[in-house]
Amino acid sequence: MSHRVQFRAQEYTRSVSHREELYKSFIEEASKLYADAYENDNARVSTLVGLSALVSRMRILSSPAIVRSADEVVRKIIETYHRPNKTLGDVVEIIDHDELNPLKDFSNACREELRPGSL
Repeated sequence: MSHRVQFRAQEYTRSVSHREELYKSFIEEASKLYADAYENDNARVSTLVGLSALVSRMRILSSPAIVRSADEVVRKIIETYHRPNKTLGDVVEIIDHDELNPLKDFSNACREELRPGSL
């Protein structure tokens, strides 16, 4: 019995670690693309493929709340590419708004899912 408990604990730890790495990669990639979307309005589909692949991996490993949040981040990035480019002055004007933090809900959902005892 103790081997089974130990095995489950190891599997749980491995699962959490794997998801943490996945979420970290998504946050890094999404942040880069969001910054690029602020400065450019000509997104190429190829730039979004990596981000979409990360979301697809989340569909396998993560809760529906995480996937919904990740989909929303991708949607915000695409919408930002369609808006006029921003300058540093524009960014300073909106610095206190959530617009500069499209990953806030995603990060909060990840923290909640990875909290010990949440699964």
